[in-house]
Amino acid sequence: MRALGTRLLAPAILVAVGLPFATLGVWSLAERWFFPDLWPQAWGLRAWRYVFATAGGQVAAALVQSVAVATATSLVSVVVALPAARALGLYDFRGKDTISVLLTLPVIVPPLSVAMGLHLWFIRLGLAETFVGVVAVHLTFCLPYAVFVLWGVFSNYNPDFESQARSLGASQLRVWRQVMLPMVMPGLIVAGLFAFLLSWSQYLSTLIIGGGRLTTLPVLLFALMGSGDRPVAAAVSIVFVLPAFVALLFSARHLGGQSLAGVR
Repeated sequence: MRALGTRLLAPAILVAVGLPFATLGVWSLAERWFFPDLWPQAWGLRAWRYVFATAGGQVAAALVQSVAVATATSLVSVVVALPAARALGLYDFRGKDTISVLLTLPVIVPPLSVAMGLHLWFIRLGLAETFVGVVAVHLTFCLPYAVFVLWGVFSNYNPDFESQARSLGASQLRVWRQVMLPMVMPGLIVAGLFAFLLSWSQYLSTLIIGGGRLTTLPVLLFALMGSGDRPVAAAVSIVFVLPAFVALLFSARHLGGQSLAGVR
C-alpha cells in the first residue's frame, strides 16, 4: 500500500499543479464559452493575437517593465541583505532582537497601509510615479525575506575559512570574492529568487506608487480581468506565470544537491 501511495503521489501533484494551467489554456483558446457547457462553443486564437499582434506592444511593454522592476528589486535586495544578514548571523549584539522585529513589520502590516503611508513621502521626495519609487516600495516587502534567508545561511557559516585565507596573504576583497561568495552562493540565489518572485507579483503597491503610469503585468492583468474579457485575461495570465515558473525550474535544477560548504 505504501508503494502504491508513493507511485500515485507524483501524478496527484502533477494534476493538482497542472489543472489550473490547463483551465487557463482552454480559456485562452475559447471564442465563446457560456454556462452550462463544459467546453467552449467556438475555438480561436483571438486572445493570443491580442498578446502577440493586436496589442503586442502593450503586453510586451508590461512584460519588460515587470522584468526590469523585479530584477532591480532582486539585485538591490541581495546587495543590501548580504552584509546585514552576515552581521545578524555571525555576531551577537545589543538590539539584535529589535532589528528582527522591525524586519517583520513590513510583512505583518497590511500592504495597503504600507503603500499608502509611503506614497505621501514619495510624493514629497519626487519618487511617486517613477521606476525608482516602485522599486523602493517593492523593497519594503522583498528585503526582509532576503535578509531572513541569508540570516539562516550565515547562522551555519564558518568564518574560520576566511581566517585561513587571510593567514595565507589573501586581501579582504579576495577573501570575500573567492571564499565567502562561493560558500553562500546557493543562499544568495534563493534570496534573489524570493525577492524576484515577490516583486513580480506585486499589484497594489505598484498601482499606488506607480500611479498607473508604470504598467507591469499584474496591473495590466487586473485591468483585463475587470474588463470581463476572460480569454485575453487567461492568455496574459499564462504569459505572467511562465517567467516565474522558469525561474523556479532554474533554481530547482541548479541548487539541487548543493549545500553550504562551510558549516560549523
